[in-house]
Amino acid sequence: MKGLFDPGGKQGLTGLSAVVTGGSRGLGLRIADRLLARGCAVTIAARDAGELERARGLLLRDHPGAAVRTVRCDVTDRGQVAALMRQAADAHGGVDVVVANAGIIQVAPLDSLGTQDFAAATDTIFMGSVHTALEALPWLRRSPAGGRLALIGSVGGLVAAPHLLPYSCAKSAVSALAEGLHAELAGSSVSVTAVHPGLMRTGSHLAAEFGGQAEREFGWFSAVAGSPLVSMDAGRAAGRVVSALERRRTRIVLTPAAKAADLGHGLAPALTVRLTSLAARALPAAPPDGEPASPVPGRQVEAAADRALPPVLRRLRAWGSALNDRASARLNQRRNPPHGAAGNPA
Repeated sequence: MKGLFDPGGKQGLTGLSAVVTGGSRGLGLRIADRLLARGCAVTIAARDAGELERARGLLLRDHPGAAVRTVRCDVTDRGQVAALMRQAADAHGGVDVVVANAGIIQVAPLDSLGTQDFAAATDTIFMGSVHTALEALPWLRRSPAGGRLALIGSVGGLVAAPHLLPYSCAKSAVSALAEGLHAELAGSSVSVTAVHPGLMRTGSHLAAEFGGQAEREFGWFSAVAGSPLVSMDAGRAAGRVVSALERRRTRIVLTPAAKAADLGHGLAPALTVRLTSLAARALPAAPPDGEPASPVPGRQVEAAADRALPPVLRRLRAWGSALNDRASARLNQRRNPPHGAAGNPA
């Protein structure tokens, strides 16, 4: 039973109704798992109906009898987001917790990007968060427990990451949205939490899109994203997100590397930009011939990636790939995961 609004967050999340966009795979799926573990009824939303059903099966296997609903929803369409919130409210007696997590990742040098890549990132990441927040707010304001809204940003939105420019621009806008909403809603029953993860082992390298020298771009991205030195386990990250929601935290930054980057940019922004410029020079250049080609999903270039990597990156990728590949199976990133490979999303 839903309790009375508690601004300190001591009531906990048991019995609340939660909605997670981008909840069919990766971090979103793991956040849904943690919300179920805290006693929430959860609605997960994504564009792919088959992916949603696989995600629901994973969640119910680990939480038998839990209240898990799926809604096919494209967050770039505000009407679909409005329908998502209505359906979740009708099924579970309201909406108390919302996590705006839907996003895309494009990895490519600037000369291999077009305006359509920036528009796609903005539509999904930023406008998707805007639609989710605006359609969730009327329901969150009615929550007897006091609504909780989390917007998933990124360290890439705090410090612009080379070869991730559309993603960084869109995530930077999400950061501003979260801070502005927090200020606008101060004193109300609704709390807003800005979440800025660093690199996480979610298997996102398979769902990301790669341009330029796609195999080499996939190679460095998957090597770094899977490295235990700089990336974080998705289960641990999701637990931190749900705890921040429960406690009504204003802002959290996940991973030591992301915290260092955030602090460094705040104290010495010019130096930080110079360092990211040096990092950009070490990344693959755009192909010298022709217009930007359509980006390629990571799944399509995975097999060829190792052949395109220098030996050092090949060893780093081999070191981190086992962890990241296990995460991709657990977190529904592969379209056809091997039988029995998708274990508890941890």
